[in-house]
Amino acid sequence: MSEPTAGWLTEDQQRVWRNYLLAQTHIAEYLEDALDQFGLSLAEYELLVRLSESPDHTVRMGELAASVGHSRSRLTHTVKRMEQAGWISRSTCEVDGRGVQAHLTDEGFALLKRAAPAHVDSVRRVFVDAIDPDDYAALGRAVQATLAVADQQGHGGRLGP
Repeated sequence: MSEPTAGWLTEDQQRVWRNYLLAQTHIAEYLEDALDQFGLSLAEYELLVRLSESPDHTVRMGELAASVGHSRSRLTHTVKRMEQAGWISRSTCEVDGRGVQAHLTDEGFALLKRAAPAHVDSVRRVFVDAIDPDDYAALGRAVQATLAVADQQGHGGRLGP
């Protein structure tokens, strides 16, 4: 591919894009492997983290979905599984009685505290420490620019149609 056709990626752009996709897959697999010993997926771990950081360890389901970039139906499915495991409970929102909120249980919080050191160690190994500090700062700016495009198109942090 010597000259890109209008709209096509250059060879360099295509190489970076494909490497990004491959790295994203490898990073996710690496992080999943580190959490496997705790019986957690990466998506479940992130939900526990988001709930642990919220007041009273409680978040409305819609806000929780937006914060992790999941559809509401995907979040509902994951939370249902986590609720059956005893890590999260759901209830009607006390403020308006219309919405549903997720709450981190004591068991879920204890699991998060056990899993966090292994997760942070794996994030450092496969991502933070693997990237030169100058490149890490540039990556942060690039990710923010990409998220801004998604937000401008009304995808709430999720890219796509």
